[in-house]
Amino acid sequence: MDIALQYDRLQFAITATFHYLFPQLTMGLALFLLYFRTRDLLSEGNHFHEAARFWTGIFALSFAFGVVTGIPLEFQFGTNWAAFSNYAGGIIGQTLAMEGVFAFFLESSFLGVLLFGEARCSRRMLWLASMMLFAGAWLSGYFILATNAWMQHPVAYRVLDNGHLAIESLSALLTNPWLLWQFTHNMTAAIATGSFVMAAVGAVYLLAGCHVAHAKTYVRTGVVAGALASVLLITPTGHESARQVFEHQPIKGAAFEGLFRSERGADILLIGQPNLETMTIDNPLVVPSALSLLVYYDLYANVKGLDAFPPQEWPDHIALLYFSYHIMAGLGTWLVAVMGLAVLWLWRGRLFASGWLLWLLVLSAPVPYIATTAGWMTAELGRQPWLVYGLFRTAEGISPLVHSGNALFTLLGFLGLYLALGLLFVLLVVEMLRRGPAAPMPCVGQSGS
Repeated sequence: MDIALQYDRLQFAITATFHYLFPQLTMGLALFLLYFRTRDLLSEGNHFHEAARFWTGIFALSFAFGVVTGIPLEFQFGTNWAAFSNYAGGIIGQTLAMEGVFAFFLESSFLGVLLFGEARCSRRMLWLASMMLFAGAWLSGYFILATNAWMQHPVAYRVLDNGHLAIESLSALLTNPWLLWQFTHNMTAAIATGSFVMAAVGAVYLLAGCHVAHAKTYVRTGVVAGALASVLLITPTGHESARQVFEHQPIKGAAFEGLFRSERGADILLIGQPNLETMTIDNPLVVPSALSLLVYYDLYANVKGLDAFPPQEWPDHIALLYFSYHIMAGLGTWLVAVMGLAVLWLWRGRLFASGWLLWLLVLSAPVPYIATTAGWMTAELGRQPWLVYGLFRTAEGISPLVHSGNALFTLLGFLGLYLALGLLFVLLVVEMLRRGPAAPMPCVGQSGS
């Protein structure tokens, strides 16, 4: 592989991964802000008003960092991937522009209302602003995912005389069949992220004996929503997304399942290490015939392995793809287990006094971030060697005038910059948590109520 191509891919992967840490939280929190504003509208007192205001601050901080880290991604289409932009810009430019013009400005405008107009607005107006914020955040996700869905499953295009692509139907582009399960799976993951973060913050306050009333609300809300989202991540959204892959991208499916040879009654691998020299799985732990059953609803269905396809069509990092998928699936099971346990303890009335389980919620806060990152690695590594699946190869998409030294220079610069931004974000979040959701109040040790 050309060294410049490696650096270009690595730079985009790192900047995209770091950027997405922020919008996956804001898209999840947008739903909770609307929930708190709805409860505030229907109840007396300031409890839910204070909760909404506190989480609006967390949302705003994550939103700001998402904007700062998102801008370099779009610039890279011109600086590092000029050939790809020339080829497909007539299509992906549509959805990216719609995200900026419609969704981003909708989201940012009403976030401004919540931040700076809170004292001047009625509770009904704050609820409406939260509704618009939620719509903008999720619409932004829809347009971005519509772009990626087209790269995974290109539709509604025509080839011009110069070989470039043009859009043939905007409605068909925005209703790409690939997009349905990709969007629902992705947004469910965002809700799971918001749920785990909210539950972890509440657990920290309970363990410290601070802001106990708010802490219980955060833990209760996060646990209930997180349990539901964690289940939905596995089925139906995760299950149908995987079936979609086997239908339209069977090479990717075979690679992330570690299926080197076609099998009738194919097993699902729970644990094992892919051996690319022998085209086998070392130390496998399997569920017999489960892959055939889950993909085709037939215990004896034939599932195509990598041997059914030319090697030049295979993903170029099969082992990394395999481990990314299995990390995502394994951590998804962890999410269900943790939230299922927490829901059970909540139902029994013991959760708020269970220090070990509160600590488990705190320590599990990074898990949805890791799972989501592994999920996106699965999606993008599995699409290789294509930028636009079946139409345009990744190696064809880089900027011909940007050599490897340029790419490495900017890659190192982004690594240093994002390290500083990450530390700054953590410090600001810690300061916001220290201030708390209401007027400062004394901590009295671990709460037992």
